[in-house]
Amino acid sequence: MRYFQVNDQCNGCLACVQNCPANALRAEDSDANRVLSHNMARCARCGNCWRICPQEAIEFQFMLENGWDAVKSLELVYCSVCGVPIYTMDYKRTLSEKLGTSGEPTCSKHRDEVTRAAKAHFLKGRSPDMRGGAI
Repeated sequence: MRYFQVNDQCNGCLACVQNCPANALRAEDSDANRVLSHNMARCARCGNCWRICPQEAIEFQFMLENGWDAVKSLELVYCSVCGVPIYTMDYKRTLSEKLGTSGEPTCSKHRDEVTRAAKAHFLKGRSPDMRGGAI
């Protein structure tokens, strides 16, 4: 995960806290410890903390990398006809709960084919004027 990091060179001088224009850093002294905290939502990613630190303890490069962090992995559900991934297992459960049914998972291409086949089967033997339009 890419985020603000402080290495073992930090001596707690508070230069970073005192010079953060976004107030994204704070220090709290409690009992026998000083705890430095960083708030990513407040951080302007200006690098001032990194530039000002006399100990070179702030590893700002992690915040500058243009990368993606995986935040969750979800099991996929595949089309029962062609095997294309269509949604996640959690989404399937949600659909089943809301619709009260859990049919075979199909992609949009095959869902349309199944719908056309079902309509044709249902309307089989009826006169064209009762169909209500083309299939």
